[in-house]
Amino acid sequence: MTLQKRLVEVLGWAVAAAALDQLSKWLILTYVMAPPRVIEITPFLNLRLGFNYGVSFGIGRDTLEAWPGMLAAFKVVVAFGLMVWAVRSRIRLERVGLALVAGGALGNAQDRWRQGAVTDFIDLHWGDWHWPTFNGADIAISAGVGLMLLAALADYRKARSEAASPQPNVSPGAQGDRS
Repeated sequence: MTLQKRLVEVLGWAVAAAALDQLSKWLILTYVMAPPRVIEITPFLNLRLGFNYGVSFGIGRDTLEAWPGMLAAFKVVVAFGLMVWAVRSRIRLERVGLALVAGGALGNAQDRWRQGAVTDFIDLHWGDWHWPTFNGADIAISAGVGLMLLAALADYRKARSEAASPQPNVSPGAQGDRS
């Protein structure tokens, strides 16, 4: 695949992830959570509006709440770096994974620029135990990491298989020497 086609593929996945994240948040804020409340979807899934001022799981909330622009800018720089890495990758699974992580980071960065916090609304729970509330960008990031792990595992298995297979015994200069 040419560099230009890889660039289009990476931008497509990243933009799709960020756009779907932003669309889902807009729908939740505009139509579903007006007024904010808990909506039970299944016995283990609720819609519950929350705003994360920290990073993953609210870590650093007290420190980072005063610096949302700095955190958003950092995410944009990281997303750009991930997209460069993705475009350079010749492994499709890795490219898509990196693009999804970058798109998720851009979706959450847009929230930080606009409102100083990330909008979360998906609440998975088992009884009274609740996983931290998350959003579409977080799903894209998790799926992207999963794809990168699968790509790394496939690459590892391929390298291991190639190392274990016997190499043909060819004397130097014999290959292609037909004169």
